[in-house]
Amino acid sequence: MKPVIFGLSGLTITEGERDFFRDVRPAGYILFGRNIESRDQMRALTDDLRALHGDEDLPILIDQEGGRVARMKPPIWPQFPAGGVFDALYDIAPMTAIEAARVNAEAIALTLEEVGVTVNCLPVLDVRVPETHAAIGDRALGSDPVRVAALGRAILDGLSKGGVVGVVKHMPGQGRAAVDSHYDLPRVTAIAEELEQDIAPFRSLHNAPMGMTGHIMFDAWDSELCSTMSPVIIENVIRGQMGFDGLLMSDDLDMEALSGDVSDRAAGCVAAGCDIALNCWGRMDEMIRIADKLPEISELSLARLNRAMASRSKAAQGERLAGLLDKRDQLIAMAGGNAEAKLTKAATGASHG
Repeated sequence: MKPVIFGLSGLTITEGERDFFRDVRPAGYILFGRNIESRDQMRALTDDLRALHGDEDLPILIDQEGGRVARMKPPIWPQFPAGGVFDALYDIAPMTAIEAARVNAEAIALTLEEVGVTVNCLPVLDVRVPETHAAIGDRALGSDPVRVAALGRAILDGLSKGGVVGVVKHMPGQGRAAVDSHYDLPRVTAIAEELEQDIAPFRSLHNAPMGMTGHIMFDAWDSELCSTMSPVIIENVIRGQMGFDGLLMSDDLDMEALSGDVSDRAAGCVAAGCDIALNCWGRMDEMIRIADKLPEISELSLARLNRAMASRSKAAQGERLAGLLDKRDQLIAMAGGNAEAKLTKAATGASHG
């Protein structure tokens, strides 16, 4: 098995992809809008991937946060709110906000479990500050680390109850990024004491099954390498100060914050301490180069992967989707008329996901 999660090119597995995936045996897959047409099509695709690997617990990932980051969209699937909605609700009724976030996450998980998706890249634990770029914006759960951790824990619990593994992101914290790492490398000049705020939610949720790095430079920790490529940050901050021992994957290696060929990026992040390299775009030439550069997955990384996938609930899914959505909406409505303006403001933001 290679320590990489790959994307796919379309709605079905092509014959070329099938032969390649069978030979390489990537650790898992990630789905995007180009892979999604209907419930039946998605279930057929994920079933095909599981059959190809002979693994019912195959990691099949998606970014289904809610708000502007949602791969499964209406009218086929419900519209889920962005994280900022629960942040705004927390101002009014903290316990209500926590329960609403949990119920919402369980509802998301039910929609994913139905179509065979096993991992959701959520919650976003980046602590918002005044300079936070709109690429994070209303995806964040707030500017108070305690609040972010409380809402993040509720989201992880809801996802797990719905049968889906959650991924905390973007380690060690992307809230101070003033540019979009899809296009530029953010550089954070805050001193280590200030960065305690950024890592606090991740430390609180250090038992999360999976985590994702952010492509960010932190001068206080490593002035030469960004988090994804930095053995110092991964070992000393993520594994050390945070105490995180779950499966650590990179953010998408095609993002322009990184330099060099994507295969070198993949090899570099694994050498730095990431368990898994993430390559999202399903470009066969890139995937071949990445597979050639990567070693076999380490025993430690494989153990972390298996432990993470074993954490998802396979019990009865509890309340039906419609009931969860209704309960969430009632919880939000309980805050009363004063919440409407805050919730509307939190739900608006840049269109880029």
